[in-house]
Amino acid sequence: MSAVLAIGLRKQFAVAGRTVHAVRDVSFALAPGALCAIVGPSGSGKSTLLALLGGLDVPTWGEVWIGAANVGRMSAARRTRFRAANVGFVFQAHNLVPVLTAAENVALPLTLLPLSARERARRVDALLDDLGLHDLAHHRPAELSGGQQQRVGLARALVTAPALVLADEPTAHLDSRTARDVVEVMRAMNRRRATTIVLATHDVAIDALADEQIALCDGVVARRHERRREPWPSSSSDSPSATCSVTPGVPSLPPPPSRWLSCS
Repeated sequence: MSAVLAIGLRKQFAVAGRTVHAVRDVSFALAPGALCAIVGPSGSGKSTLLALLGGLDVPTWGEVWIGAANVGRMSAARRTRFRAANVGFVFQAHNLVPVLTAAENVALPLTLLPLSARERARRVDALLDDLGLHDLAHHRPAELSGGQQQRVGLARALVTAPALVLADEPTAHLDSRTARDVVEVMRAMNRRRATTIVLATHDVAIDALADEQIALCDGVVARRHERRREPWPSSSSDSPSATCSVTPGVPSLPPPPSRWLSCS
């Protein structure tokens, strides 16, 4: 089963009395554990496509399947529950709550799930350790660097153990070195946990590390390129030790679900 399946997607908006075709006849399938970069100039439809894939918006025509679920056929309330259990989001501007600590920001998505306070704390602690943020757990966003804030955003996206993570220009506001570190962290988490990640980006560093590339132009798939994927490593030795270390004795997060959680 594909992790993500798009079939004939179209999205139209009415702007100032004219119709804007943001996405036009987009179709593709992504295997579980893929790292896919969606590239293209500004206005090419990248962010709109991510919103459709994540169920933040519904297509004018076509279908989006996440696992065995047809997301576009769900009610708004059901899509919300489905996203909470199955999809993580990494935003361009971090979108961290300024009055909350790093740990509290990471824990926010867990409030939508039926978990005990102890399990929430365990998941948050494990991810902060995994992403090299343990010593910053009680710092507020203003006390963190841009790269640290983006890693907190990544931890927040991963804390529900989703099988799909969507990232919209995650390195847009970072310098090249910090951007590279964030990309390496995302690839390490992708490889270690077999999490399917789809990123909209202009960043060549992300594009170079992606298994697949989908190039958009004026809302249409202009090119698709699939690179040869390396086997999943048996250990986490490929992850960058400075930013994605595993602390001995700290329990790991559960793997992504082997089947998608329903929202009926």
